Amino acid sequence: MEYAARIPGIVQSLKETRLSGLRPVTEFFDYNRISRPADTNTAFSRISYNTRYFSGNYALIIAMLAVYALLTNLFLVFALLFLVGGFALINKFGADPLQFGEQTITQKHLYTGLFVIGIPLLYIGAPISTFFWLVGASGFLILGHAAMIEPGVESEYASVEEGTV
Repeated sequence: MEYAARIPGIVQSLKETRLSGLRPVTEFFDYNRISRPADTNTAFSRISYNTRYFSGNYALIIAMLAVYALLTNLFLVFALLFLVGGFALINKFGADPLQFGEQTITQKHLYTGLFVIGIPLLYIGAPISTFFWLVGASGFLILGHAAMIEPGVESEYASVEEGTV
């Protein structure tokens, strides 16, 4: 219950820190500013500026891709819920040893059983390939967008402001 009570505070701090940096959708998808960079130096300078300028939007893209990856890999979600739920249930109810006839089941036995079942489930769920898909897809989208969008006029003043501070 204490975790559920902390969720509004976490959401509020997330909204104040990351989501306050969101740029408008019309600015993020401004097709008038799309152009091919002249050379790699131009591409790198665009990427450097745009990743800072659109960092909130890029974080939102990564979050949406992560949700998509989990929705398309329900077996991974099941395996993660099984392991996390198993840990929570063992910690809550399995502190005292259970006696079944002559057999005593301790918390160590419960964790061993959870790992024997949960680790193969997690392996079949392919979390590593899902992670690398997420890294590749988000990297492709973010670097592609950052390299193709020309920085706005405010980028010229950003370098002046950094020099005077």
